[in-house]
Amino acid sequence: MIDLKILVTGAEGFTGKYFTQEAIKTGHTVYKLKSDLFNFTELQKEIEQASYDYVVHLAAISFIPHADSSEIYKVNVLGTTNLLDVILKLKNPIKRILLASSASVYGNNSNLTIDESQLPFPINHYACSKLSMEYMAFTYTNKLPIIITRPFNYTGPGQNQLFVVPKIVDHFKRGAESIDLGDLNVEREFNDVRFVCQSYLKLLEFSEVGNIYNICTGTSYNLNNIISQLEKLTDHKITINQNPSYLRVNEAKSLCGDPRKLNNCTKIFNSYTLKDTLESILNYEE
Repeated sequence: MIDLKILVTGAEGFTGKYFTQEAIKTGHTVYKLKSDLFNFTELQKEIEQASYDYVVHLAAISFIPHADSSEIYKVNVLGTTNLLDVILKLKNPIKRILLASSASVYGNNSNLTIDESQLPFPINHYACSKLSMEYMAFTYTNKLPIIITRPFNYTGPGQNQLFVVPKIVDHFKRGAESIDLGDLNVEREFNDVRFVCQSYLKLLEFSEVGNIYNICTGTSYNLNNIISQLEKLTDHKITINQNPSYLRVNEAKSLCGDPRKLNNCTKIFNSYTLKDTLESILNYEE
């Protein structure tokens, strides 16, 4: 097996921790970037001194209702620009640079499953920032071996309770009598973070430079499905209160991806069911 030497940004974040664990477990070498993406001098020094052939860029603001929209664009677009500008100055060639975008760039879509040829239609600042990052990155594709990934919704143990699945799980874990939620009928893929990280690793080896890849399974659920599964797992019933403050005006009603391009490239199999993922969150201790 090839030992990939990988520089990871955002290595201490939710996805970064799992990616690092998965990479090391499968025999690869990981270098965790420590520098601030906006401290150009320190960033350049650290990147020039580190030893790696691949880059996985996970550092980002990933919470859609983040309070400061300007900060979303600064981190997600300008932070990525700084990273690519520094890499561009390196003497030794990089084999792959994986940039994590988001399936949220597709926005509201009438297709049952969305493939990579679907025109983006972002409907919030987070999605706009990710699409802007993509367009910016493609100006470097004649100089750098970039691939773009668009992960559909995923979750797992340790994810911040600002996100809906860990929030719901926590209420069941505590035996709460009720929970405030928004639209229960919004449909999303709720894939496992470990599946996403395994996909990233495979794409580093087998992807085609300049391409976009959905990270998805083609299976979606609504929040009623999540609640039903948790009721079975915990033998606990909970009252759902629909809170108007959690209803988003600009929210895609359904996001479900077409995994054929990913599957053809990586031959990866998603071994985590929704039940597996929810159980792992239920059993997780800090």
